Amino acid sequence: MKKNKTLILGIGNYLMGDEGVGVHIASRMELEELPATVDILDGGTGGFHLLGFFELYHHVILIDATLDGNPPGTIRLIKPKFAGDFPPAMSTHDIGLKDLVSALHLLDQMPEIDLFVISIASVQQQGIELSPNIERIVPSVIDEIKCLLGKRHRMPGKHQLTCLS
Repeated sequence: MKKNKTLILGIGNYLMGDEGVGVHIASRMELEELPATVDILDGGTGGFHLLGFFELYHHVILIDATLDGNPPGTIRLIKPKFAGDFPPAMSTHDIGLKDLVSALHLLDQMPEIDLFVISIASVQQQGIELSPNIERIVPSVIDEIKCLLGKRHRMPGKHQLTCLS
C-alpha cells in the first residue's frame, strides 16, 4: 500500500565528487524543516534495490547528476513518466534508473516523479568534495525542492516562491 507521502531521493556516488551531488543534497535536506509527509533517503548509486521505495510513495523527488553537455551547475526539473524521458547521459548509474522506471511501469507501481538534474563536467573526479561550480548551486536546488514541496504540501511561507516547476 502506497503512503500518501513524498520521498526525496538523492542519487549518486558520494566518493566521486560532483557525481554525488544528489546524495549531498539529500543529506543537507535532512537539516531543513520539512512537513511530516516528507521522507529523505540517500539512494546511493540507484538500481533495483530502490524499487521498494518507489512502490511505497505516491510522489518521489529525485536529485541526480547528469553529463548532458550543459554548463556545470545547470539545474533542470524533468517530470519523467517513461525510461526514455530521462536525460540521455545520466551519470554512472544511467541504466539502473531507466530500468527501474521500466520495472515500475510493468508492475503498475509508477509514482509521480519530479527529477532535478544537475549538469556536471565529468565523473572522473575522485573525492567527497563538490567542485565550486556545483557547491554554489546546492542552496538553489534545495530552495527549488522546498518550493515544489510548498506547492504540494502547503508549507507556510513557500507559496510566494517561483519554482522551476
